[in-house]
Amino acid sequence: MTNILVTGAGGSGGISFIRALRLAENQKKIKIYVASTDHNPHFLNFSDAEVKYHSPRHDDSAFIPMLQKIIRQHNIEFLHPHPSSEAQKVSENLAQFKDVRTYLPKPSAIMPDKLTIYKILSKKGIRVPKTIEVRTYEDIERAFSEIGKPLWIRARCGAGGRLGLKVENSEQAMHWVELNRLQGRSKVSDFVIQEFLPGRDLAFDSLWYKGKLVTSYCRERLEYFLKHISLSGITGTPTIAQTIIDEKINRIGVSAVKALDPKPHGFYSTDIKENSQKNCAVTEVDGKWHTTAPLWGYSFSKVFNKPELNITYQYLKLALEGKTDGDLPTYDLFPSNYLLVRQLDAGAILEKKKDATWRII
Repeated sequence: MTNILVTGAGGSGGISFIRALRLAENQKKIKIYVASTDHNPHFLNFSDAEVKYHSPRHDDSAFIPMLQKIIRQHNIEFLHPHPSSEAQKVSENLAQFKDVRTYLPKPSAIMPDKLTIYKILSKKGIRVPKTIEVRTYEDIERAFSEIGKPLWIRARCGAGGRLGLKVENSEQAMHWVELNRLQGRSKVSDFVIQEFLPGRDLAFDSLWYKGKLVTSYCRERLEYFLKHISLSGITGTPTIAQTIIDEKINRIGVSAVKALDPKPHGFYSTDIKENSQKNCAVTEVDGKWHTTAPLWGYSFSKVFNKPELNITYQYLKLALEGKTDGDLPTYDLFPSNYLLVRQLDAGAILEKKKDATWRII
């Protein structure tokens, strides 16, 4: 039996992470003992773990000591902090976790802000959206003069398209920044303004081990949860997404990860958008799990009864043994043209266009 600790286990990603491990237990006839934490005591009840602990937030001084206590109490062998904020906190404090295995990127590769990503990638010759840092309202005027219109204004930090909005002129952009400033969500300097990219919304998910790409896959986001209640139509995680095979996206994804972290180690997510001419730009690269990554592996592993497709299980194998269960393709882990369809309070469905439908959860 392997004893592990999963933090953020009450969030969508954490729930799917543990669910994928439970599937691996059944398929591989193994036993995984899971201790879990979440700072939301209500969401924690969604976790399919043996024990559940209500934890302080990642920025609370009690967070690290609590994890250490759980590790000692349950003889934890592997610590997996699932949310980016908690993964970064653990990565920053690895010296305090010498008696437990982890599988994390370096702290600077986790949750870099959008301006940092722009600077790092553009310096390495990787196409990114034309970007201007907003320090004053004059910078917004300058962006429309230098880049054109429409533009995309967004918060430098945070996920889910945080404070993102398509703006047609400087007046709209200034009003948006001022509204968020007046309502206490941000300062003027918390924003960047970028070229607007209207094309495909793509993701490249990749698993790395000591600088080597282990496996990866691509997908296209087709529709977001509750898009009608968001001014931008983007709400953080897709309700419908489709697997794709695209060598160009594979190349861009790998280049972006290596630009951020020359020796990648862990799971990395890359967001890519196309402009109207179908030219790609990297909008984000991060040493974190996309929300649906564990669910994709769970879905294909369950439908085809192939545990090697369970990317969460393979991640754990790498962390504990330094190898995967069987040989994995470096690219295109999943076949193309499969839809993952999710709906609030309704579970998830895997679809092969016009051919078949499988109820996943």
